[in-house]
Amino acid sequence: MTSPEAEQGGVAGEPQATPEDGAPRPEERLERAVRAAEQALIEYEIAVETFRVEVENFSRLHHQKLGPMYARLDELDAQIAEARAARTGDPEDRRKADEARARVMPMPGVEELFHGWMDGEGLFPEAVAMLTDQPVRPPQRVRPSDEARKLYRELARKAHPDLAQDDTERARREEFITRVNAAYARGDETLLQELAEEWAKGPAPAERGPSRSEELYARLEWLAQRKELLTLVAKDLEESAIGAMLRLAPDDPDRLLEEIAEKLLADVAQREADLAELLG
Repeated sequence: MTSPEAEQGGVAGEPQATPEDGAPRPEERLERAVRAAEQALIEYEIAVETFRVEVENFSRLHHQKLGPMYARLDELDAQIAEARAARTGDPEDRRKADEARARVMPMPGVEELFHGWMDGEGLFPEAVAMLTDQPVRPPQRVRPSDEARKLYRELARKAHPDLAQDDTERARREEFITRVNAAYARGDETLLQELAEEWAKGPAPAERGPSRSEELYARLEWLAQRKELLTLVAKDLEESAIGAMLRLAPDDPDRLLEEIAEKLLADVAQREADLAELLG
């Protein structure tokens, strides 16, 4: 007959350990807790990385598509203030005009000009096309396709470095996940599929063997610290200006860009009308 303690401590579908098995039940429970914590951390990391990519892509598109409109508004505000100051001759209007002109963004330097257009290996294809008068590829969507997101999540769960059993395996997984993250950041669904096939052909991860209680406790502590760090990263992303904008339209951030662009165009038209009236 199974004891009440064994019934409470057992897991459905798993063989019940006995003292003869040589594996103390507290250690088995601790190992299960570590595995559950590992999986929870991986899922959390996937969520944070997914949001980071969306914030980064939205920020780049926001700068590329709306940056010129913001610059145009600043220039019109400066011209309007200057026209008003010239008409009134009021020192206060002159001061406001000077402040408005100071807010106009200066001509960017080389580093600023190519921000988002080059990396450590040189110019992105879009920048090369722009400099050689070739057609420029339209900006990518803010959010990768549903299939790309699905592939990314599956690969992150299967190949996550935290599932490695030794340093060699961890290094292999870290190198692979780096390529997975880069492909996902570009929304490259084809490459993600190729990476999935590559991983399927690779060596199967070894089963976790029994570990000492001290090692398991240390592992749980590390997982908790990692979760705290990710929580801070997620908080910074959510509280950033771009993150706050994304929360306004979590299901269709691309449409949010279009709505902002429409409003900015209307603002530009109104400013131009105001300036024409002042100059007229």
